Amino acid sequence: MLNLTCVFGGLLSSCSHPTSSAPQADLRIHNIQLVDVEAGQLRQEQTVLIKADRIVAIVPEAQAAQWQSKAELDGQGQYLTPALWDMHVHFEGRDLVADNALLLPVYLAYGITAVREAASNLAPTVLRWRSEVASGQRLGPRIFTAGQKFEGINSLWDGDLEIGNEQQMLTGMDLLQSQQVDFIKITENTLAPDLYLATIREARKRGLLVSSHVPYGTAIDELAQAGLSSIEHASYLLRLGFATEADIAAKVRSGALTNQQAAALYRQGFEQASADAGYRRLAKAGVAVTPTLIGGQQLAHLHDTDHSHDTFLQYLSTDFTANYQWRIQRMAGETPAQQQERKGKEQLIAAQLPRLQQAGVVLLAGSDSAALNTYVYPAEALHAELQLWQQAGMQSADILRAATINGARFMQQSQLYGSIATGKKADLLLLKQNPLLDIRATRQLQSLVYQGKVYDRAALDQLLQQAAAQKQQVDLQPD
Repeated sequence: MLNLTCVFGGLLSSCSHPTSSAPQADLRIHNIQLVDVEAGQLRQEQTVLIKADRIVAIVPEAQAAQWQSKAELDGQGQYLTPALWDMHVHFEGRDLVADNALLLPVYLAYGITAVREAASNLAPTVLRWRSEVASGQRLGPRIFTAGQKFEGINSLWDGDLEIGNEQQMLTGMDLLQSQQVDFIKITENTLAPDLYLATIREARKRGLLVSSHVPYGTAIDELAQAGLSSIEHASYLLRLGFATEADIAAKVRSGALTNQQAAALYRQGFEQASADAGYRRLAKAGVAVTPTLIGGQQLAHLHDTDHSHDTFLQYLSTDFTANYQWRIQRMAGETPAQQQERKGKEQLIAAQLPRLQQAGVVLLAGSDSAALNTYVYPAEALHAELQLWQQAGMQSADILRAATINGARFMQQSQLYGSIATGKKADLLLLKQNPLLDIRATRQLQSLVYQGKVYDRAALDQLLQQAAAQKQQVDLQPD
């Protein structure tokens, strides 16, 4: 890690002392190929000038000599891109506070400087981490959090805001607003459909973003019309492949169908034309989608993949990975036919991504990493997710936008984040390879610029080494 006010060896070198007449910067980044994520193009022969944590100018290399800077970073012809956003994570586990906390710097080591935390049972802790990161007291990515999510009474999930009527919903909304949450999250385990829709409407009435799952008792178009901001998990979108989706939802709501019966109906077929029409309606309504393919992919291949030697396990405590067992045990009895059906479903979901893009739906890159999501590793899983998008036929430029500018725009932060432009925060990655040609380049991180500091590869590796050492310490703590 290098402060921009200090200069050491490696790619950073010292510059001449600034003169009073020359425009001044703390850091000059040159000899780069600048990745313009909005245009999906490279900009050559540009120099980026940074003061504190903000980009103060981007000038042609021929004009860079007019600037004085305290330090310069020679990009050696590599690719400068905005840092990544993971738009769906969870920091969860009442007994996993230290286990989650040690992972925050790991996100930075993987080039992720912002995460959208989609609610958990650690809400007060996550809210505190959000403040500590923002003030520089804790090293980690910027956190945008929903706090607690809305659910129905006696929900499956721990730590929800359980509501059974509109007054309880309004009280919960007041609480979340008092905590200044960044968005509202709703899930569908026991929440009644009418109250579900009322919660969306109330959130939008208050000017809040709202993300949700899709209950069997509400049609996706109903959620969109109520003002939903984003659908979490593309698996729900397969219901749009049924022209009768609205009828099925109405029958569930009336009690004529159970959730299980509705699920069985949705397994009976899929009409792509109907789904494509639904995607166009979503785009028109302005509903974004966070696909989270990686979780389903890991489960679909659970029976034929040995994860025991995964390198990322060195950062995950024994208690953290113990949470993986609930899904492993639940799936232990699956037959070969069921395993193949699961794989087929995941392939169908993945095939929808290019079609969603074509329809104009805003896609958000998110991993759904969490202790409860088996082998969906924090930070690493976002890169795996992006690769799945590429395998599904998405263009690298569109994928990169989903992991940078789309997230910033969704969170109404694009004036500061998501692309490389004068006046924006200097959250930057220097990559060895071109991410516009192959999204796997996001794994080839050479340097990170974040919160006014430069982390070269050695400093990033040190963050990982510290996380591995902290994991060992956590494992030694008595239960």
